[in-house]
Amino acid sequence: MRNYLLLFLASLAINTLKAQDTKGYQLPPKDIADLLLAPPTPGVSVDSKGEWMLLSRRNSYPSVEELAQPELRIAGLRFNPNNYALSRQNFVSGFSIKNLHNGKEYTIIGLPIPLMAGNISWSPTESRIAFTNTTGKQVDLYTIDINTRQATKINKTALNTITGPAYQWIDEKTLLYKCALQPASAAPAKQLVPKGPTIQENMGKKASSATFEDLIKTPYDEALFSFYGNAQLVKSDGIKETPIGKPAIFVDVAVSPDKKYVLLRTVHTPYSYLVPAEGFNATVSVCDINGLPVKTIAELPSLELRPRGFDNTENAPHAFGWRDDKPATLYWCAPLDSGLISKHQEYHDAVYEQPAPFAADARQLFRMALRFDEIVWGNDSTAIVYEGLDGKQSSHMLRLNPATGQTTLLIERNSTDAYSNPGFPVLTRNKYGAYLLQTTDNGAKLLLNNTVGSSPQGDRPFLAKFDLASHQNDIVWRCPAEKYETITKVLDPQNLIVVTREESQKETPNYYIKDIAANTPEKPVTAFPNPYPQLDGITRQKVRYKRADGVDLTGDLYLPKGYDAKRDGPLPVIIWAYPREFNSAADAAQVRGSKDRFPLIYWGSPVFWVIKGYAIFDNAEMPIVATDSTKKPNDDFIHQLTLNAEAAIHQLSAMGVGDSNRVAVGGHSYGAFMTVNLLAHTKLFKAGIARSGAYNRTLTPFGFQNEDRTYWQDPKLYYDMSPFNFADKITTPLLLVHGEMDDNSGTFPIQSERLYNAIKGQGGTVRYVVLPYEAHGYRGRENLLHLLYEEDTWLDKYVKNAPPANSGATERKAF
Repeated sequence: MRNYLLLFLASLAINTLKAQDTKGYQLPPKDIADLLLAPPTPGVSVDSKGEWMLLSRRNSYPSVEELAQPELRIAGLRFNPNNYALSRQNFVSGFSIKNLHNGKEYTIIGLPIPLMAGNISWSPTESRIAFTNTTGKQVDLYTIDINTRQATKINKTALNTITGPAYQWIDEKTLLYKCALQPASAAPAKQLVPKGPTIQENMGKKASSATFEDLIKTPYDEALFSFYGNAQLVKSDGIKETPIGKPAIFVDVAVSPDKKYVLLRTVHTPYSYLVPAEGFNATVSVCDINGLPVKTIAELPSLELRPRGFDNTENAPHAFGWRDDKPATLYWCAPLDSGLISKHQEYHDAVYEQPAPFAADARQLFRMALRFDEIVWGNDSTAIVYEGLDGKQSSHMLRLNPATGQTTLLIERNSTDAYSNPGFPVLTRNKYGAYLLQTTDNGAKLLLNNTVGSSPQGDRPFLAKFDLASHQNDIVWRCPAEKYETITKVLDPQNLIVVTREESQKETPNYYIKDIAANTPEKPVTAFPNPYPQLDGITRQKVRYKRADGVDLTGDLYLPKGYDAKRDGPLPVIIWAYPREFNSAADAAQVRGSKDRFPLIYWGSPVFWVIKGYAIFDNAEMPIVATDSTKKPNDDFIHQLTLNAEAAIHQLSAMGVGDSNRVAVGGHSYGAFMTVNLLAHTKLFKAGIARSGAYNRTLTPFGFQNEDRTYWQDPKLYYDMSPFNFADKITTPLLLVHGEMDDNSGTFPIQSERLYNAIKGQGGTVRYVVLPYEAHGYRGRENLLHLLYEEDTWLDKYVKNAPPANSGATERKAF
């Protein structure tokens, strides 16, 4: 109660929003606030020997005052100009380490106060742990010695972590990181009188870029990006800092496995006004570990000229990296089709390699029929390659023989077919500290870990041995029924000793060491308490049902503690969803999620309202399926969206748990887009909640979500899918919420602002809440409490306490 009152008193001191409602921040009911502010369960990281566990504790949510720290938004980045660090980070506020052999937990000495840690990683032999600590003035780098439990500051000069990785390990005592060149106070000042207008031009080339946020807009932005982006690479053992090469704007830095070379990608002028920093003109080069230039590998053009459309790519090399199984061998991918997937040819991509000292020409390692996705290295005879096509939702898993370049297709599947996902290879560290394929049975089999394990019975994670000769994936362990358990670390791949995370509807997630081969009792290594005792007694079930055209659907139904449908009657309902596109109806019908997971609550969850007597239908499937091979899913978007909603409402009504005349629908981002479309085209709902969505698709004219057609290719599609165009039809009460500083591509705050004005102009019932300083995902404690207050008030007024339906009405209908 005391914390609740303190929050209330604090909220009174915060400036109110400039809107019609000037009451300032409000608080939701105490039970809902307590759920939001419950201390989160610590994060866990276990070393590969199963000896030590790092426990990372976080605060629930930062204050709005923390969000209000200075911020520049330039080149697709958001950073604090006072400390050369990305803004809006989530920090660890406490560390401890636990010995898994004796069960003792140890305090770490010498941690900075206050601790605002991030970028946590183990050293190559796991004797140390590194992390950055970000204050309002600078970023520092620390390491923790596991044996002494002592934290030590490494850097002498403040770090610059605005672009590229924060740091990398070279060896057990030496790290590579980037330092700021000048104090932030030396940043160029903005001139009140500009030197001239800002001018952009295009000389006949196509530059159909997506609608990115926070781009460079003026010459002054360019000057600021140059000032804050430039950094000096250094290496340090905590005693001496040694500069590596010349200052530059580093967007990628990677040390070779043998620690003798550094792969660099640096960006340079002219900067783009259309794409973020990652897409600027760039140079890929290699220097030695002391900074001496070795070779320029490629000069890359700006990605603003990248052709739009699924599976089209820049006509230039990309995906540069080191072979993890070699001391210092580069690899990269380049298109064979000029970047245009529509070209009819057998192979579309090729991967090349070039070993140190990089004097010889690069060698083509292999070619691919689809687009290159990823490669996991093993040895001279085995690597695993993933290729796919987003447009066709296809995915291949290949075996590559790096010595010969021969590839063998192992698995061909739809990327949306969750049941056929074999899992991802378990990895092991080699002598360089790099991660390689873990094999078993004398190299004949891979160990694959599927941490989801989708199945007709729901998600059941599994561990499997994949036979490289027969292509058979044999499951050696699977999560048992009535609980949810996933393998987080394989400690002994030969004897199958693993670390698992285990939970159920009633049991808080905790960690165990399990000997799968011996089948001995598991050993608990954590005992985290239930953070939500007020949810004890609620029930959760996976509901299966069909929509009118026969597509199978599922959703997670939460019911209040002690609820009995026959005794208590149907409840008001909240349906929360996010649409997904499918080329296959069979894939769309698959069961996703598990009824046996513990209900971990976050700010965006609808589960808060189960304690207020609502039936919550979360993760309600809203598939949009291509009706035939000549069509795309969105060709039938509104119709199928309506079928999905009608089926969900009908199912809950038929079960006797949901009152079909008291149903709300809600969603975030594309789920908000879904929500407003349902209100524009149906009368199925009593109210809607739409957070941070895009409602006028002409403002994202070069494609959106999984739609790659442009506005000019299909203007009718854009018109029909834009609920803004049907604002006069939206008479159902709608709560619109948007972060003032949304950073997501396409969901500019103007989307909600213009929709609010349109509905208001048509006489609809609508409320528009702008959350100060929030991005696409919300974080500020006061903002989140107020969000829950708004949602709670809206739901109670228009759904729970809604007037009875018209006499004779049994179910609300679509138009």
